[in-house]
Amino acid sequence: MGEHEVNRPAVFLDRDGVLNRTLVRDALPFPPATVEEFEIYPDAGEGCARLKDAGFVLIVITNQPDVGRGTQSRKTVEAMHAKLRAAVPALDAIEVCYHAGSNNGDPCDCRKPKPGMVLRAAASHGVDLKRSFVIGDRWRDVDCAHAAGCRAVFIDRGYREPLREKPEFTVATFREAIAVILENQLSQSATQR
Repeated sequence: MGEHEVNRPAVFLDRDGVLNRTLVRDALPFPPATVEEFEIYPDAGEGCARLKDAGFVLIVITNQPDVGRGTQSRKTVEAMHAKLRAAVPALDAIEVCYHAGSNNGDPCDCRKPKPGMVLRAAASHGVDLKRSFVIGDRWRDVDCAHAAGCRAVFIDRGYREPLREKPEFTVATFREAIAVILENQLSQSATQR
């Protein structure tokens, strides 16, 4: 790793509800079940390209516990990620937690809100967590950002699910999330001069 590649800022992106549509039932979000249902938001590619141009490493961090629970196949999730990489070429990596979760007897250190996926990706990509952001649409993303030492950008999709911690930024759309990060990246680097 060259000297210039260390301590880069990153944006860690939740997948469902940030880059692709969730299936909302009774005001709660669920991941798409099939590759056909996996619908990437139209502004995902452009938004990620803008972050990449601004110098951010882009890493998807996604819990996919249905694989661990046996209700989703890893092959289907990987096919979704192939579709995502094709549509959003600016992504540097996709980190996935396939564990079912502690409630299902499958505890781990990577299922959000735990910061394992962020910490591993940061180590392998030379990321400065203090200069980094997590974009998500659920409390697990906000808590994960704080556990990893990043700033949280919460996209409020109106789910019937309360937050546990207060995000640094709350926005209504992915486009607004990008704008907030670009503004605050500039203001932070300006104060460090």
